[in-house]
Amino acid sequence: MHRRDPAPEEVTISKAFDHQREEFSVASEKAVLVSVALPDRPWGNEADPCDEIRGLAETAGATVVGELTQKRQDVQLATYIGTGKLGELQELVESADADVVVFDNDLSPGQARNLEKALGVKVLDRSEVILDIFAGRARTAESKLQVELAQLEYSLPRLKQMWSHLSRQKGGGIGLRGPGETQLESDRRLVGGRIRDLKHKLDAVLARKEREVKSRSEEHTISLVGYTNAGKSQLMNTLTKAGVYVKNQLFSTLDTRTRQWHIRDWGRVLLSDTVGFIRDLPHHLVASFKATLSEARHAKLLLHVVDASSPQAEDHIRAVTGVLKELECDQKPTLLVLNKIDKLTDRSLLTLLEAHHPRAIAVSGLTGEGIDKLEDAVMEALAEDFAEAEVITDAGNGRVLAYLNAHAEVYRQEFRDETNEVVIRCHLPKHLLHHIAGPTVKVRFVDRERALAEAKERESA
Repeated sequence: MHRRDPAPEEVTISKAFDHQREEFSVASEKAVLVSVALPDRPWGNEADPCDEIRGLAETAGATVVGELTQKRQDVQLATYIGTGKLGELQELVESADADVVVFDNDLSPGQARNLEKALGVKVLDRSEVILDIFAGRARTAESKLQVELAQLEYSLPRLKQMWSHLSRQKGGGIGLRGPGETQLESDRRLVGGRIRDLKHKLDAVLARKEREVKSRSEEHTISLVGYTNAGKSQLMNTLTKAGVYVKNQLFSTLDTRTRQWHIRDWGRVLLSDTVGFIRDLPHHLVASFKATLSEARHAKLLLHVVDASSPQAEDHIRAVTGVLKELECDQKPTLLVLNKIDKLTDRSLLTLLEAHHPRAIAVSGLTGEGIDKLEDAVMEALAEDFAEAEVITDAGNGRVLAYLNAHAEVYRQEFRDETNEVVIRCHLPKHLLHHIAGPTVKVRFVDRERALAEAKERESA
C-alpha cells in the first residue's frame, strides 16, 4: 500500500510538537520544587507542602534536589514569588546544580519567561508536568491524540516562551517585500490548524465511544472513579480477575478498560476503570479526555474510590467531586469506597472518614477485605433502579412478551380470555421501560411492599 508523504505543514507541526515535548519533559533532570500557598489555594498537606508536586516530578522522571515553599496573600505579577524568595531560589538552583524548576502552581507565560531569565534554567508549572506525564503514559492512538490536543491548547498562548526562532521572515517577490509575518505568527497559525484537526478526529472518536457505550444501555454498567493512585486498578483486578496493569505510581492508567464483574446473588455487571483525577487537573486534559471518560458519564453507578490511608483523603474526595461536576456526573448515583485499609496503621483515620461519610464502604483491593459489603451495597444501589410493574398487553404481542422474559424477572402471568390480553407482573429495570412502550401496552407500577407480601404468600402456598 502506497504511503502518503506528510504535507510540509504536518512536518512543521511534528517538529514543533517534538520541541514542545522537550520543553515539557523533566526526565533525567535535577529539579528544584516550589510550592506557594495562597488564601484561595492552601496546601493540601501542611506538614509536607511539596508532597504531591514531588510525586508528580518523580513520576515524570526528575530527581528532586531541592524544595522551596512560601505563603503569600497574593501573587507577584512578574515572577509569582517575591524578590526575597526569588533570591533564595537562585541560590538553591546554583548550589544544587539544578536543570529545571517546577512550580506546584500554574504560571502565566510572562511569569515563566521572567523566572527563566532570572534563574537561567527551564521553569515548568504544575500543568506542564502533568501533561508531560500523560504524554509518557499514552499508548493507544486515542490517548495520544488526546494528550497532543491538551498540550497544544495549553501551549498556544505560550509559544513565544518556548520558541526561539522568531526572526522576521524575509519577503520575496512582487508585493511581498518588507518584513513579512513573524515566524511566531506562522507557528501560531500552524498550531491552530493542528488543534482544529485534532478536535475533528477526537469528535469522531467521541461519537464512536458514545455509540459503544449506548449499545450497552441495557446492561448494568458501573465505573470506578477516583484520585490518581487510589487503587482503582487493583480493586478492579480483585473484583473481575481482569489482570489490568497495576503500579504504585500516579496516572498508571490512561485508557478505560471494561470487564465483567459477577456479583453473587445478582449476576453480571460491566465494570470500567477510568483515568485517575488530581487536584487542579488541567482543564484542557479534562476536555480532551471526555471520550475516555464517557464510560463514567453513562454509567448507572459510580464507585468513587478513595485511598483511606492518605492523610489528604478528604482533599482528594473534594478534588474528584469537582472534576465529576465538570463532567456533569456529580448527580449520578455514587458509592464512596474507602480503599487500601490494609495500609492503615492507625484505624482512627478510617473511623473519622466513616463518621464524615456514614454510607461509605471500607475495603482493601489488595487483600479482599470488605468486598462482600461492597457487593451488598452495589446490589442495593442497583436495585433502586428496578420497579415492580404490572404490564398489560395483547396476548399476541410476542415482541413485548419475549423482551420481558429476556430482561425482567417475571413472577406472575395471567391471560384474560374476554379481552384477549395478558397481565404480567414483573421486576424490571426502570431504564428499560421505554423498550416496551407502545399504543397496545399499559404499564402500572405496583407498591413494592405489596409485591413482596404477595411473593411471600406465593412461597408459603
